[in-house]
Amino acid sequence: MEKSTFNPAQQEKDISSKIVAGLERVSEVFKILLWDKAKLVGLSPIQIQILIFIAFHERSLCNVSHLAKEFNVTKPTVSDAVRILDKKGLIMKKYSASDSRRYSMVLSDLGNEIVSQTHDFSDPLKQVIDDFSKTELESLFDILSQLIFKLNRRGILSVQRTCYGCKFHTKENGTDYCNLLHTTLLKEEIRLDCAEYEAKASS
Repeated sequence: MEKSTFNPAQQEKDISSKIVAGLERVSEVFKILLWDKAKLVGLSPIQIQILIFIAFHERSLCNVSHLAKEFNVTKPTVSDAVRILDKKGLIMKKYSASDSRRYSMVLSDLGNEIVSQTHDFSDPLKQVIDDFSKTELESLFDILSQLIFKLNRRGILSVQRTCYGCKFHTKENGTDYCNLLHTTLLKEEIRLDCAEYEAKASS
C-alpha cells in the first residue's frame, strides 16, 4: 500500500501525487458547498446540478442520456432525479415530435427560482481563486483545460467541451486558433464549456 497518491511519504517524493491529493481536497469543497445549498432548498446535490445545467445550456443537451454523461452517473440515477424534479414542478418535459419516448427539459418558473437561489454555490471558491494574480490564474487555467481534455481522451471524463477537442480548433507553431471565429486564441480565451463545440473526428 506504500505506492498511493494518498500516502504522505509518496507525496514528499512525487509532486504529481501532491497535486492529485490537492485536487481531491478541492473536490471535497464542491461537495460541501453543494450540500449546503441542497439542505437549504430541500433537493439533492445532483438535482441542483441538473437544474443549473438546464438553466445555462441548449435544450438539445438537456436530456437524460446527455445528463448521465455530463455528470458521470447512470441513466437510472438521472431518471430518478428528473422524476422528482418533475413531481416538484421544477422542470417541464418537451417531447420529441418524431419519438414520444424522447424528451428534453426546460425549467418552470419555480425551477428558475430554485436556480436563482443555488447557482452561486461555488462563489466561496471563486472568491479565493480571485485573489491569485493574473499570471497565476492564466497558468492554472492552461493546465486545467489541458487536464480536462486529456482525461476525456483517456475515457475518464465522458464529456468535455474544451477548445482542444473541438473540430474548429487548430494549433500551429504553439498558437491556438479557432476556425469558427477566425481568430487566434490566447490561453485565457480557451473555453471549457463552448456552446459552439463540435467534437473532432476520431483519428
